Amino acid sequence: MEDIMIRARDVSMRFNLGIEKGFSIKQGFVDLLDPKKRRAKKEAREKANNEFWALSDVSFEIRPGEVVGLIGSNGAGKSTLLKIVAGVLKPTKGTMEAYGTICPMIELGAGFDMDLTARENIFLNGAVMGYSKSFIESKYDEIVAFSELQDFLEVPVRNFSSGMIARLAFSVATIVDPEILIVDEILSVGDLAFQQKSEEKMLSMIQGGTTVLYVSHSIASIKKLCDRVIWLDHGRIREVGSANTVCTHYTDYVGVTGTDD
Repeated sequence: MEDIMIRARDVSMRFNLGIEKGFSIKQGFVDLLDPKKRRAKKEAREKANNEFWALSDVSFEIRPGEVVGLIGSNGAGKSTLLKIVAGVLKPTKGTMEAYGTICPMIELGAGFDMDLTARENIFLNGAVMGYSKSFIESKYDEIVAFSELQDFLEVPVRNFSSGMIARLAFSVATIVDPEILIVDEILSVGDLAFQQKSEEKMLSMIQGGTTVLYVSHSIASIKKLCDRVIWLDHGRIREVGSANTVCTHYTDYVGVTGTDD
């Protein structure tokens, strides 16, 4: 294998925003009995559908141990790109290659069962991430201590705040050091003390050689953590380069300092 952890080649992602209107049960039966009419309507509908290209011809390479930031305005395609790297989405065109174990921290808590307790969800989320029950048992106390949710372990997660859910999910997700860490705006969850602890945990993973692809609206955080930055604009790469250079160009372009909002 080449000395590459992530490689994107002409990656494009299309979403269909078209929504059929005017449907009724009666019309559905009529169409069902007339295949030719049904096919004609389907073809007309497909032509009328709105196609949205979230990404267009995106290419880049990330080497082992690099920390690469993704910046761009809302809707630029950052989260879509992370999901393609994580394998959640398959690109419409092009190829995405990722080598090594991946820890995607994109939508923390998405795999939780809201009716189960925090304790039960630790084991459930661990199983979803591929950890064995014995492994989670051996790391259980460490997960609980990091989450700081000792007093809420028997409480159904549906009663948790979004910050508490994110803390629990972050604690499970980072119990091992993956080869590739994908982070989407999760260091802003919880109180300031937990934000600092989460950042320190991520820094320790970076220092351990983990390759990181990081999205944040905090330009200060991007500059602090990242070696290089990819600037996405309307689904296309506008610039790739050192964190300071690209972030400066970006903030000058949008006319703000510190964030992209």
